[in-house]
Amino acid sequence: MSEKSKNFIEQIIEGDIQKGKHGGAVRTRFPPEPNGYLHIGHAKAICLNFGVANDYNGTTNLRFDDTNPATEEEHYVESIKKDIQWLGYDWDDRLYFASDYFQQLYDYGMQLVEQGDAYVDDSSSEEIAAQKGTVTTPGINSPYRERTIEENRDLFQRMKNGEFEEGSRVLRARIDMAHPNMNMRDPLIYRIKNVPHHQSGDTWHIYPMYDFAHPVSDSIENITHSLCTLEFENHRPIYDWFLEKLGTFPSRQIEFARLNVNYTITSKRKLRRLVEECFVDGWDDPRMPTLSGMRRRGFTPASIRQFAGKVGVAKRDNVIDISLLEHCLRDDLNAKANRMMAILHPLKVVITNYPEDKVEWMEAENNPENEAAGIRKMPFSRELYIEREDFMEDPPKKYFRMTPGKHVRLKHGYILFCEKAIKDENGEVVEVHCTYAPDSKSGEDTSGIKVRGTLHYVEATHARQVEVRLYDRLFNVPIPDENPDVDYTTHINPESRKVLTEVMVEPELANAQPGEIFQFFRKGYFILDPDSTDEHLIFNQAVALRDSWAKMQKKKK
Repeated sequence: MSEKSKNFIEQIIEGDIQKGKHGGAVRTRFPPEPNGYLHIGHAKAICLNFGVANDYNGTTNLRFDDTNPATEEEHYVESIKKDIQWLGYDWDDRLYFASDYFQQLYDYGMQLVEQGDAYVDDSSSEEIAAQKGTVTTPGINSPYRERTIEENRDLFQRMKNGEFEEGSRVLRARIDMAHPNMNMRDPLIYRIKNVPHHQSGDTWHIYPMYDFAHPVSDSIENITHSLCTLEFENHRPIYDWFLEKLGTFPSRQIEFARLNVNYTITSKRKLRRLVEECFVDGWDDPRMPTLSGMRRRGFTPASIRQFAGKVGVAKRDNVIDISLLEHCLRDDLNAKANRMMAILHPLKVVITNYPEDKVEWMEAENNPENEAAGIRKMPFSRELYIEREDFMEDPPKKYFRMTPGKHVRLKHGYILFCEKAIKDENGEVVEVHCTYAPDSKSGEDTSGIKVRGTLHYVEATHARQVEVRLYDRLFNVPIPDENPDVDYTTHINPESRKVLTEVMVEPELANAQPGEIFQFFRKGYFILDPDSTDEHLIFNQAVALRDSWAKMQKKKK
């Protein structure tokens, strides 16, 4: 790894190693809250935490920050574990929960009380907010701030025992109500919640706040480098204050820029609303930026890891063009996905001089980028389907597809000469009649006919009718939640999903397995949806073939 390529986090880690800090150990953690599904922003944090630990022979813990039982559920825990493993990372035997430390956290809270560094406050949430002041005016002390250690000890223990109503009391740190950092103005440490916990059941009636549970849990696990996104930068003084007052392992918090991608949102609260109000079909809807949705859409672990690597690690928040993410997916799938024929909007072609009872099986390469992919056989007969957009009766200049009086080649097939179009009573073309040149077979062409256009096709008698879902961006503006006064759901793209039910595909696709990805020739990459059955195959569009990001980068050069 060259000096030039090291990001600021790697530079910090290497500096610590050179100084012999923590014996040269590198221990990171990924601490998701189990109140929703992981999204593309989390993917960057996962790749960073597991990646730097791996690079420096360290370890990464998976620790669930399950300190708010009102919003957390076990199925979120399982989905998060599945997503991390799908990305290609493993925590081995280092799976932890903040709830594992509830007794230790309570004991540390009591230690702060005994030291005079924490007090029980009976103020309401509105009164506490008012006491904090503003960024330009100092806060005021709570009337309960000078309670004795004995009184605070008694009240905190009774809070734990469930003697008080929810919202009636909190435990606060005694720091400085005039501190310039408002987060340091006697922050909350514990609140009362008479809610059962998915891990600990009804054992606890008080739960620690994130700003307390986060640094102390890091310290309990001897985390050397606690990597957080920039929104926690102003919380670092609290992090350090707790560890200093408790005299525990000195974990270090380091902040990096979170990942923001245009035309999407990465707020779990806002994503949850999309699910609960049925703007989408669930957390794994292919239009969602969740890892489960992206997996169902056809994104691969390698493409997401490549994207995270290209985005890099920065100290300032910025917005990444979604075209880069799509480019990474195309780059990965190009060498992996087998090419198949699919006709999204079928138009029948009849080859009038081809024998009616004859079917030929043409050799077709599965992937020109991968010789090991081999070949397959695809049928060719008198009746075929082509894309409706590949035929025009009165085309413009430089139109090289099918049109009356012109030749065109069928990929892995023959050269056809278009004779005429057959129309219905409304004047719509429903069928095209052609003739073929028998000596123009692909790979054996001796016809001498020169053609400039090549079309894909699906043979009619062996074709399989399937459903295809075409996806576009979920939102039609680059930053949907930029204006807090405008409901971000008003920017949902009504054309974000189109369902085609009369798509014709070659028979080989009947053997596809859920999760298998293909390139539909000239159309894009598609994945077989897990809801598919043998009778009803559903293919989701992962990404189209166009690569606007790559073209844009080429122009810059």
